Amino acid sequence: MNWAIWVTGPPGSGKTTLARGVAAALEARGVALKLLELDEVRKVVTPAPTYSETERDIVYRALAYMAKLLTEAGVPVIVDATAHRRAWRELARSLIPAFAEVQLLCPIEVCREREQRRRPGYAPRAIYARAGSPGATVPGVDVPYEVSPDAELTLNTDECDLWTQVQEVLYLVRRLSRVAVFQELRLQRRFICE
Repeated sequence: MNWAIWVTGPPGSGKTTLARGVAAALEARGVALKLLELDEVRKVVTPAPTYSETERDIVYRALAYMAKLLTEAGVPVIVDATAHRRAWRELARSLIPAFAEVQLLCPIEVCREREQRRRPGYAPRAIYARAGSPGATVPGVDVPYEVSPDAELTLNTDECDLWTQVQEVLYLVRRLSRVAVFQELRLQRRFICE
């Protein structure tokens, strides 16, 4: 049993930058983990995405289940995915005992500006260019991004630098690691006593 952290926020809020930064910091400390980036998972699950609510529901449920399986196999997981509906993040929370949500907040204008400057290897470009057009489903513009009052950590990414954000998540990882160990001991004790 291990932990999972879900980095969530609107497109352009800094999810991938933070998730990759935390993964690199942990790997430098010898922690072998799995970074699940929805943009990569989506290429396999829905190679020609429509971004409909039904499709998103399937993709986010699959992502939560992947994270559950990895944590059960002892692999720590960082999930990098918007998951604009709280229900998807709550599903992961219900499946993974040592789970934490890192919610990124950022003004949409800043997200738009960042998205225009995106480097290759990050999420698709021109997401916000489609916002407001008929049939568009851009989280935070066309469809609501549901803020979670239960997030273990909320970061305003336009107000603090990446180093500070990474340090805050590393502190959260230390707390989660203790929860994961406790859960494992509880499961072992239950097995021994039954």
